[in-house]
Amino acid sequence: MRKAFKSVKKNRGRAGIDNVSIDMFEANLDENLDALEKHLKKGTYTPLPNLRAYIIKNKKKKLRRPLGIPAVRDRVAQEVIRRIISPCFEPFFSIWSFGFRPYRNCHQALRAIINFRKQGFIHVLDADIKSFFDNIPHELIMKLVADKIADGNILNIIHRFLKAGVVEDGVFHKTTKGTPQGGVISPLLANIVLDVLDRKLSLYGYTFVRYADDFLVLTKSAPELEKARDLVQSVIRDELGLELSDEKTSFTSFQKGFDYLGFRFSVRYITIKPNSVEKLKDSIRGLTIRSHNFSDDLVKRINAVTYGYVNYFATDFSNVNYQFQCLDSFIRRRLRSMKTKRITQYNNRKIPNKFFQKHGLFALSSTISYN
Repeated sequence: MRKAFKSVKKNRGRAGIDNVSIDMFEANLDENLDALEKHLKKGTYTPLPNLRAYIIKNKKKKLRRPLGIPAVRDRVAQEVIRRIISPCFEPFFSIWSFGFRPYRNCHQALRAIINFRKQGFIHVLDADIKSFFDNIPHELIMKLVADKIADGNILNIIHRFLKAGVVEDGVFHKTTKGTPQGGVISPLLANIVLDVLDRKLSLYGYTFVRYADDFLVLTKSAPELEKARDLVQSVIRDELGLELSDEKTSFTSFQKGFDYLGFRFSVRYITIKPNSVEKLKDSIRGLTIRSHNFSDDLVKRINAVTYGYVNYFATDFSNVNYQFQCLDSFIRRRLRSMKTKRITQYNNRKIPNKFFQKHGLFALSSTISYN
């Protein structure tokens, strides 16, 4: 219980439908954990509805991704159950599944793609499942979990998680399918479901890389992509009760170029995909409002954003030198506009780069070795 709470606290997140924040829950931690543990053991635990929230998916297209935010107590309960059942599934997952698994990450998935390219797998099926998390049938989730978990109490608790419902604008909505993005246990349930696809792809000898519901199938010839898509479509539709998105599923190649996990792959280079560049710019724009004043505290907040960006994109396999230089220039222009309240070439010359260096501004391009 305590380890579960520490994990929830580390991930932070907003309060759920009961408006109890992590700090409020922690203020009476012993009592809250004891009460939660008793309900979980007795089988009397009932989760609260999830709070509907949205995050920007595509700013230009005004697309938003719906999230279901559980209450803190429910996040702790989900983390407890996740820790209990994960070891029963983890050893059986595919080695080409990298998302939300211990000791696995995005960079490993990207390196696997690079290795496959070296082996001649240059044609790519870039597949997308339509609203995956929102549409997974509950019956399928429970069947796949019950294949390895016999404890009736745990199965009942998971079923209650799925049926908890969601509150949006004060109105309660039942959940008849799907597992909410934002739920602690949702990534594990997603991996359990998509392991069905992994096994079928492996059975038919296909090369693939999957990170949660984001996956690629790679082949050595273009005609093989047709067969791979037919197999994927069959499994997704007939065995998982889901649909492939026609507009987001495509045949591509390293020659044509494609995006995966924030990077753009091409024949010669691996760079940051344009959307990922724009996301950082949007974050910087939100911090550098021209009517506000420049300060060292602002520099620290900008650095906190750019440090994380560099940690992800500055790898030994990516070619991001030029993009980092352009982003550094963009950030400095935004800061100059805060100092002078306008953006002109004259002001760019008036405030040298050394001024920002003295104030501790981190330069993304400083992490790149040019040897």
